[in-house]
Amino acid sequence: MTSAAAFEALPVTLLTGFLGSGKTTLLRRALAAPSFSDTAVIVNEIGAIAIDHYLVDFVEGGVFELPGGCLCCMVREDLAQSLRNLIERRDAGDIRPFRRIAIETSGLADPAPILFTLGADPMLDQRLRLGRVVTLVDAAAGAATLDRFAEAARQVAVADALVVSKTDLAPFGPALAERLDRLNPSAERILGAATADPAAILFAPAQRPHPDPPPPEGEGVYDSPALERPSPASGGGSPLRHAADGWGLGTPQAKHSHGIAVFAVALEGVVGRFDFARALGGLARDRGNDLLRVKGIVEFVDRPGRPAVVQAAQHAMFTPEWLDHWPDQDHRSRLVFIVHDIPPEEILGHFAFASPTLIGEPVSHH
Repeated sequence: MTSAAAFEALPVTLLTGFLGSGKTTLLRRALAAPSFSDTAVIVNEIGAIAIDHYLVDFVEGGVFELPGGCLCCMVREDLAQSLRNLIERRDAGDIRPFRRIAIETSGLADPAPILFTLGADPMLDQRLRLGRVVTLVDAAAGAATLDRFAEAARQVAVADALVVSKTDLAPFGPALAERLDRLNPSAERILGAATADPAAILFAPAQRPHPDPPPPEGEGVYDSPALERPSPASGGGSPLRHAADGWGLGTPQAKHSHGIAVFAVALEGVVGRFDFARALGGLARDRGNDLLRVKGIVEFVDRPGRPAVVQAAQHAMFTPEWLDHWPDQDHRSRLVFIVHDIPPEEILGHFAFASPTLIGEPVSHH
């Protein structure tokens, strides 16, 4: 029989932020603390192939145990069902108990439908409580991103805490500060690079209650030209659903910027590091503003059997992370591209040296 303590409402942290803002880096730093090994992590990915969970030390299986002792699962479809399954397996003793849940969203996620989903499900509404919403904002590209993409603005608008990342590359300037003030003046501001205890950022209780009242007419989250005012939310519903409604974001439909597409590419030929760097670097140079995110697993000819996790965001390319072996049965070098108005043919042209082919059909977000 499951103890009464097992049915205490578990706090949920929603970790969000636009593509390349540093969500996974912050999450990995937080989970390195031994006192937070009793955390369950859900990585909500996008695209035909999943990559992000490899960055939190993927282990094969439906629910993964991370080296630090945390549990992790990956979902691209039904978040509510994944949460229910996780809780049911915990109750049944099939997996180790956990005391909190962190959901890392994809960089294109509109958080409002996720909050709505948590509250609209009766079982989840009884078993979970919203701890806080943490949104990462890139100091280098954040202001321009907020102006261009509705997803980024909505991520900022719902946050309890705004973590400004990449201040080692660019200062937290007045243009970004002004945009954050307009979108969410009451959120806590944190400089990520100066934070010694990232777990405290993610798992501290929210400093303001849920839900907040909707912003007054003409103020707050709808000051941004990238946001559309949703239709009024219906009355009733659960506390978690009210958390979404309280930010004025009660509609469960995600709103995406026009022209964003996601597609995956397999590199069938031999991949040399110089050729790869030239291809990706040239693409970043020519189309960096629209190259929103690149992530993938690539085996280079000089390191057979030891693929690298490679990442880029707009004009920035990140240092590869080498794996000791392939993490799954698919040993193809493969990349996921999230782009704005860049046709797949242009991408394939840059990587022609490696005989690239599309995996599945590109997915457009309108």
